[in-house]
Amino acid sequence: MTVILPDFLKSNVLVVGDIMLDRYWYGSTNKISFESPVPVVEINNVIDIPGGAANVAMNIASLGGRVRLIGLVGVDDAAQRLKKRLTECKIKWNFISVDTHPTIMKLRVMSRNQQMIRLDFEKKFNNVNTDQLMNVIKVYLPQYKVLALSDYAKGTLDCVEEIIKIARFFKIPIIIDPKGVQFSKYKGATILTPNMSEFEAIVGFCSNEEIIIKRAKELMNEYDLLALLITRSDQGMTLLQRSLDPLYFSAQSKEVYDVTGAGDTVVGVLSAALSLGENLEKSCFLANAAAGSVVEKSGTSTVNVAEINNVVQKYEYTKIPTGIVDRGLLKYVVSVVRGRGEKIVMTNGVFDILHYGHISYLMDAKKLGHRLIVAVNSDKSTRRLKGKHRPINVLERRMFVLSALSMVDWVVSFDEDNPIQLILEISPDFLVKGGDYNVNNIVGGKEVLRQGGQVCVLKFQEDCSSSSIIDTMEINEIN
Repeated sequence: MTVILPDFLKSNVLVVGDIMLDRYWYGSTNKISFESPVPVVEINNVIDIPGGAANVAMNIASLGGRVRLIGLVGVDDAAQRLKKRLTECKIKWNFISVDTHPTIMKLRVMSRNQQMIRLDFEKKFNNVNTDQLMNVIKVYLPQYKVLALSDYAKGTLDCVEEIIKIARFFKIPIIIDPKGVQFSKYKGATILTPNMSEFEAIVGFCSNEEIIIKRAKELMNEYDLLALLITRSDQGMTLLQRSLDPLYFSAQSKEVYDVTGAGDTVVGVLSAALSLGENLEKSCFLANAAAGSVVEKSGTSTVNVAEINNVVQKYEYTKIPTGIVDRGLLKYVVSVVRGRGEKIVMTNGVFDILHYGHISYLMDAKKLGHRLIVAVNSDKSTRRLKGKHRPINVLERRMFVLSALSMVDWVVSFDEDNPIQLILEISPDFLVKGGDYNVNNIVGGKEVLRQGGQVCVLKFQEDCSSSSIIDTMEINEIN
């Protein structure tokens, strides 16, 4: 599948959070100090890079997007260097200067492609008057499509509840990279992006996927969250939503070189994509691809559109089964392909004697999306529906023939009189029936519409039906 990237030049994000300067001292190491058994690093290069919330903004700007950064800094050289670098990258900024605190800076000493030591220069912005910060946010927030909050627990977002309240008033999605063990302060946000350690710090150790899903949904319900995107290192990412099955995105990096700032990249790309109206599944897919690229770089880094596109087009899809599946496997494979941004089409029927009308109808159905599911009445279900002499072909044969069709991805059976429960489990993007059905009378139609899907009625060949073929055969036998 070829994935078309959105026009990131039109993305529009406001970033608020803990602003930092990431300073790198690069040098050579050839001897041990006589003073203490530690290496001596002869520094030959110094690089300053915006970090924390500023790195989120840098990632959006690297895509060509429109972005503004708001946060707290000190009155010092580090703040001036940040302003200069952000301006060079066409990032608009509003810094609230606090003369009692230094700008947060992390100094890393690098040699031979290794981090020797990190030194942190910081004083948390706790108990700082945030009135000016809130006033600036109120002025600029309505001008942006998405609000990204980068929380490193340095004090800038001590007023996060008030910020969320304002964003919800303006109906602006709120993406938060959280920190700490008090997620209650994020109540009402749209999406949180914790890593697995942060997630387990809140909900407790999770020994398997079922526990992760259960506790994630409890967390979302408790704090009124739309979704959780859990970053899981070499296991990729998992998107969990309250009313839908989880989506899994496999890790895309060939080699993990440095994870510094990878979370910033995820939030930046996710926010940029959502600001363009992309759905949550595709936005997470793009963020995962971006993370796969940035961890292959050294230090605090960003990604550009070409790098994301390179990962996306070479995306290593987990090989998934097609053909005849049971319900459990179907739910899993649907989750996987949804994670790639693919649309699911679903139809159902007896499909007793496959004919031209069926083939034509299924071909048209497949054109609506990327994947086609055909749900087939079991033999018992068919007898209740069509009478004791049906089906002509037993379930195994009907499913085998359907699975051999090139346009059909998965064939699944159901024993109930109708597939409403299966439809609810899959939540297709398109629910399709053929013939003269009224949309309001299609089983599962209202439920699919309620979940944001579409219900379609396709033309069916009037002179083709299994029943008419059977009737013709019976007449010919009599004659």
